[in-house]
Amino acid sequence: MEKIYHISPNPLSFEIIETILNENYQLAISEEATALILKCKKYLDDKVAKEDGPVYGINTGFGALHNISISKDDLSKLQENLVMSHACGIGREVPRDVVKLMLMLKIHALSLGNSGVQLKTVQRLCDFFNNGVYPIVFEQGSLGASGDLAPLAHLFLPLLGHGEVHYKGEKMLASDMLKENGWEPIKLEAKEGLALLNGTQFMSSHGVYTLLKAFRLSKYADIIAATSLDAFDGRIEPFFPQLHTVRPHKGQIETARNVKAILEGSEIITREKKHVQDPYSFRCVPQVHGAIKDAINYVAGVVLTEINSVTDNPMVFPDDDMIVSGGNFHGEPLALAMDFLSIAMSEIGSISERRTYRLISGERGLPEFLVANPGLNSGFMIPQYSAASIVSLNKQMATPSSVDSIPSSNEQEDHVSMGGNAATKALKISDNVERVLAIELFNAAQAMEFRKPAKTSPYLENFLSQYREFVDFINEDKIMYKEIEKSVEFLQTGTFDEFSS
Repeated sequence: MEKIYHISPNPLSFEIIETILNENYQLAISEEATALILKCKKYLDDKVAKEDGPVYGINTGFGALHNISISKDDLSKLQENLVMSHACGIGREVPRDVVKLMLMLKIHALSLGNSGVQLKTVQRLCDFFNNGVYPIVFEQGSLGASGDLAPLAHLFLPLLGHGEVHYKGEKMLASDMLKENGWEPIKLEAKEGLALLNGTQFMSSHGVYTLLKAFRLSKYADIIAATSLDAFDGRIEPFFPQLHTVRPHKGQIETARNVKAILEGSEIITREKKHVQDPYSFRCVPQVHGAIKDAINYVAGVVLTEINSVTDNPMVFPDDDMIVSGGNFHGEPLALAMDFLSIAMSEIGSISERRTYRLISGERGLPEFLVANPGLNSGFMIPQYSAASIVSLNKQMATPSSVDSIPSSNEQEDHVSMGGNAATKALKISDNVERVLAIELFNAAQAMEFRKPAKTSPYLENFLSQYREFVDFINEDKIMYKEIEKSVEFLQTGTFDEFSS
């Protein structure tokens, strides 16, 4: 039976979005949203018919051309020209899952009834979403100021029969896709092109996509850190709750509780230790992972507010008889938040790589480079190099984008957020962190084999047995990049049991 989610003024959540994506829901416009769209459109049409003076973006040019009036006969052409002229994105193609999110978030924003678009325009976007039509959008080109102008122009070119799309596994002209489906190009009306192009859906879609990954990687980071801790013969005392109740950061308390629960029942963690302290990369997991959790949750709050907002311009308020030109398209909230997310995710990788390094260093009864016959075998020497290289790259990319601004549009847009760059970097960093955590798991699982016959916790015994279905124990040197790829695949496709804490 077909699953349908009805777009309405009710707020979206990460859980709803993940369900729609994972379970292939179709989108439909609810009766309430339909009424809001029609009401706003009628008000705007009546206003245009009666209004003699300039109204920005409706009967004027755009940006620095805002003082040029446009005749009523040219209002539709004005909007079409806007979409075509702003499609100046370049670089790599945006991942299709992100494009799908862009469609969903724009449909939701337009359905809140403040944008003045035609109902059939929103319905056609639903058609794209439901039929697997993915407009080709490019990564570079947004200043995150008047929203995401260039990426959104590429997203909506196919409405007009222009541009290219991925459809049914092929890359094709949008005009051919429309013909195949029996769809006529949309003829944009007053303000409509501006409603489509103004908005933060490029930034916020990257934000949602990266956060869904971050939520998962944050959980994996605790599990993998606990595996490394036990394989390193670490101490459990730094995870005792008493330590964290006197410094009660929420994420810190949660992380300590998680690791303690994951290691419950481990023979290794409870045996007598000769060493009285562990290195910071083990001992300070609650403090570091916890701060990262708090950062992720803060960013999630910002992004959640954004995806349930109207961010085009001008804004139409039928009940107040107002059309207001403002700045809701400015990406500063997202730019700052995505920079923060980049920094936080980079730190997951940074501390993970340090634990990997300690596991191969020949300490605490573990063989150097985690092979039984080092020298003849290089073992796990070079995976740590790879992790270190990635971590260093992440540090460079985590430099904030939001502190930069380049004026545009003849100084009319004299402060921009650079939120598009912040958002795309955050996704790249999160992808990199996934690889670093995979390398740590690769090492930690190998190290754990050298602790046998002593056992780790039942939770980790089960977790590692699942991992061993992807990656075998390394007896002697082999081609390692394939094993790292399998480790990444495990993190992407494997399932982990929730740990009760």
